[in-house]
Amino acid sequence: MEKVRFGIIGVGNIGTAHAENILAGKCPDLKLTAVADRRESRRKWAEDHLPDVQIFEEGEELIASGVCDAVLISVPHYQHPPLAISCFEHGLHVMCEKPAGVYTLQVREMIAAADRHPELTFGMMFNQRTNCVYRKLKEMIGRGELGEIKRINWLITDWYRTQFYYDSGAWRATWNGEGGGVLLNQCPHQLDLLQWLFGLPVRVQANCLEGKWHDIEVEDDVTAFLEFENGATGVFVTTTGDAPGTNRLEVTGTLGKLVCEEDKLTFWRNEMDERIWCSTCTEGFRKPECKKMTMETDGQNPQHPAVLNAFAAHILRDEPLIADGREGIRGLMLSNAMHLSSWLGKPVSLPIDEELFLQLLNERCKNSRNKEERDVTISTEGSY
Repeated sequence: MEKVRFGIIGVGNIGTAHAENILAGKCPDLKLTAVADRRESRRKWAEDHLPDVQIFEEGEELIASGVCDAVLISVPHYQHPPLAISCFEHGLHVMCEKPAGVYTLQVREMIAAADRHPELTFGMMFNQRTNCVYRKLKEMIGRGELGEIKRINWLITDWYRTQFYYDSGAWRATWNGEGGGVLLNQCPHQLDLLQWLFGLPVRVQANCLEGKWHDIEVEDDVTAFLEFENGATGVFVTTTGDAPGTNRLEVTGTLGKLVCEEDKLTFWRNEMDERIWCSTCTEGFRKPECKKMTMETDGQNPQHPAVLNAFAAHILRDEPLIADGREGIRGLMLSNAMHLSSWLGKPVSLPIDEELFLQLLNERCKNSRNKEERDVTISTEGSY
């Protein structure tokens, strides 16, 4: 195989961006051979913009067509696991858009299907892992440059969305159609990065405010308190209702403080471990001396094309993935934990009671609103 024959199920907002990246030559190991979309307008767009590409109405038709070696799934979240499972059963490699699914029990079925086919590549579209700032942060943590992690604060409030955005699809911002709000749609990237950098917390207490800033039934404002196994704590705050908003990740360790903000990584490095300083210093108010540094990175942030290129390279040459699809359950476990804690009004331990989560989610789905379908596609450029 010289090139991977590639299909995209769902050419809406993000699926269109993936198709355009491939056509622009940003993914040289991929050849786009098929797309599928239930909306006639998107199939017409594909006819007009995607030469020599077969077009299907249903994802299952594309999967069974035999014209693809690998498939990217970019449809509403509930459909990710069943379509991925079908792909595996048809011998197709899978790249899944975030999130892996809506609830962890569903994703466990997808992982089990992938495990039954170890010859197939399974990737997850965690494109933020390609950002040089987060890669540098992970490298520094891995080398122990912060010492023992004490505190993590992430304020991620620049996911601004208008009411028009939520009204643009009948499935959006409903329990039955999307399964959640900002935690499930915008923040899977940050939740993945959080567990990728620091591991999963052992306890979560969250307040998820539903429809605080928009006419929606799911959460658009979240504050969560996290407790980690080593005693470190964290606060995670997110919303789609703040403008201009902030994206600031601050990590405090015994050897200093790291701040990620505005595409920069700043390190305040203590000259002595704070725990040693605290127990040996003979002055009551004096802090350990520290040096402020702006950390150099490689400056690369290739995003979605890099994830697809690594996916193709894994299929063709067994090179490393950016993110194995099985890792998608970890950030989703954290998202589910925040929802469950808010619904119960108390802290929850991880791993969560997955059966209870599904029961409470299904109760919300029963009363989920039916929205009028609108044929709207929005460019995602500059939104990630």
